[in-house]
Amino acid sequence: MLEWARRIVSDARAMRQDVHASKTALAGHLTLAAVPTALPMAAELTTPFRAKHPDVRFTILSSTSSAILSMLDDFQIDAGLTYLDNEPLGQLHMVPLYREQYRLLTSAGSPLAERAEVTWADVGRIPLCLLTPDMQNRRIIDRLLANPAAPPPIESNSMVVLFSHVRSGGGACIVPEKLANLLGVSEPLRSIPIMEPRELHVIGLVSPRREPIPPLTRALVAEASRLAMPQKR
Repeated sequence: MLEWARRIVSDARAMRQDVHASKTALAGHLTLAAVPTALPMAAELTTPFRAKHPDVRFTILSSTSSAILSMLDDFQIDAGLTYLDNEPLGQLHMVPLYREQYRLLTSAGSPLAERAEVTWADVGRIPLCLLTPDMQNRRIIDRLLANPAAPPPIESNSMVVLFSHVRSGGGACIVPEKLANLLGVSEPLRSIPIMEPRELHVIGLVSPRREPIPPLTRALVAEASRLAMPQKR
């Protein structure tokens, strides 16, 4: 009964949006959830969206990939930013946005700090601050490290927490290139590309496959499609 109730409430909200959008400019509220490594992409999506539709408000949540799928199923969120190619997603509409690449973030004087690039084998020999095991990024890194030299001294579900510990001299962590660029890596930190094996994972926008598509979600998907990465031929 709860599942039906959530569906009815979601459909009623979508109907009101559709009726309102047919008469006026888009207005309302969108809730977007993102895995921590994809949070920088949220601003790249919502800023141009709000420039076109200033009467639309956003709530942006940081969440695990599995929780994003559950919230989509329960109509608690309108869309998510998550990995598209690492674990099953089910029947969702997907817009690939970019390929996540990884860098070692460490401080000057630490092991590997003077290297121009490193391998995953190199990274596995030093202590790393990592996301918690429920995060898909952590599962990707665990697979790449295989047999790390030591358990993580710090675990968190926030990339900002990991970044802060490294900045204070508390070890090293692995960050996506997009997040490293956003946070701005400067002295005494080092951001070093991890090159072998070169690991890339696709991050994209996911939304429910439903007809009719609520007008706010349809506009969000359209904006994501404008930003979408080129498809390989």
